[in-house]
Amino acid sequence: MQGERAGTSRRAVLAAAWALPVLAACSTGTPAAPTSPPRATATPRPAPPTPTAQAAPPTGEVEHASTGRPEVALTFHGAGDLGLARQVLTALRTGGAAVTVLAVGTWIEQHPDAPRIVTDLGHELGNHTYAHKDIDSLGTAAARAEIERCRDLIAAATGGPGAFFRPSQTQHATAEVRSLAAAAGYPTVLSYDVDSQDFTDPGVAAIRRNIDTATAGSVVSMHLGHPGTLQAIPGVLADLASRGLTPVTATRLFG
Repeated sequence: MQGERAGTSRRAVLAAAWALPVLAACSTGTPAAPTSPPRATATPRPAPPTPTAQAAPPTGEVEHASTGRPEVALTFHGAGDLGLARQVLTALRTGGAAVTVLAVGTWIEQHPDAPRIVTDLGHELGNHTYAHKDIDSLGTAAARAEIERCRDLIAAATGGPGAFFRPSQTQHATAEVRSLAAAAGYPTVLSYDVDSQDFTDPGVAAIRRNIDTATAGSVVSMHLGHPGTLQAIPGVLADLASRGLTPVTATRLFG
């Protein structure tokens, strides 16, 4: 009897030991079988960097960019025959160039489509005074009017004042004119360091030779209203390309 009771006790102990994990499994709702090792989780990929907005051009007067990029800005006095202007701007676009046109206000009044022709062809528009007077010699009120009247015409046509102001009949603006331009919405006055002299109608070879002095960062002064300028465009673009220089807008050049 003692041996039988001892065997019964051992069986009871074994049964109880077997039942413990089963009861634990039931109480937790998990299977009694050993769990598999945890799966490795993928490391989250970092979010792509947010694109940085193009920097604004420096304030004050600028004539040559110091970014170091192999770029130049071809900038045009916006006046003259509209058909010829369209041909020049189309030739530039066909050649892969984006340029900056500084429009004269009276030209916009005479040709209301001019601003949109400039921008629709992928070029940039700026302010070159209303009547192209010698702005540095004008009194304060007259100089302010020259800037603001042209600004208002550009804004009416495009919804904004344009990218830059360029003084008329002078390469450089006085401190007063720069201040008036800033107050009118043009913190950057756009001068130039290379003059094509195309307004003197010197011939295609001379225009190309003058522009050939441009280096990375140069701003080149040109004019829309001259047939020689149109004829020179293919050669000018080829010359720049041969020296590794890309024509871009002034905003791009200084941005």
